[in-house]
Amino acid sequence: MTHRTIPPQSGTAFTLKAGQRLTVIDPEGQQVSDLVAFNAEDTDEWLSSGRTLDYASKFLLSTGDILYSNRSSPMLTIERDDVGRHDFLLAPCSKEMFAKLYGHTEPHRGCFGNLAAALEPYGIAPDRIPTAFNVFMNVQVNGTNGQLSVEPPLSKAGDSTVFLAQMDLVVALTACSAGQSNNFRFKPIQYRVE
Repeated sequence: MTHRTIPPQSGTAFTLKAGQRLTVIDPEGQQVSDLVAFNAEDTDEWLSSGRTLDYASKFLLSTGDILYSNRSSPMLTIERDDVGRHDFLLAPCSKEMFAKLYGHTEPHRGCFGNLAAALEPYGIAPDRIPTAFNVFMNVQVNGTNGQLSVEPPLSKAGDSTVFLAQMDLVVALTACSAGQSNNFRFKPIQYRVE
């Protein structure tokens, strides 16, 4: 099966049928991929971090865990996971985020802008983009005060995560544009659908 490549700091969208598998691959290591999904038949139903974390009763999701929609429907099941550390806590990076957190304007549109551009042909407006499931992202939580810190991803070259679609979906993926999330080196993401 051929891998498709998402170039650094860009994104793509595609349809995924119920029963198909999506494999997200980190070809070089330490690269995050933002993943969002929508019900292909009704895009007002979308991947929900809140519902997923509620039903899992944990924020570290891995093999066997289900990602739920805002309507509590199963959307994706994690079938296999080489890394075991992903983030469902932080929103896709954006120009506004770079300005607020780092005090500067990035020359690129960030994952949010890449997701918006990829989803536009599917009629999904930017304001409908939810918090992404950040594949390979390594967010640590301080057990005392709950402070979040973004650390380098634990993924190594060739590591992957396999998702099984539970319904027909529109999926968008990025090769994340936030330097801190990717150990300050922007790399591609690969994926395959089978």
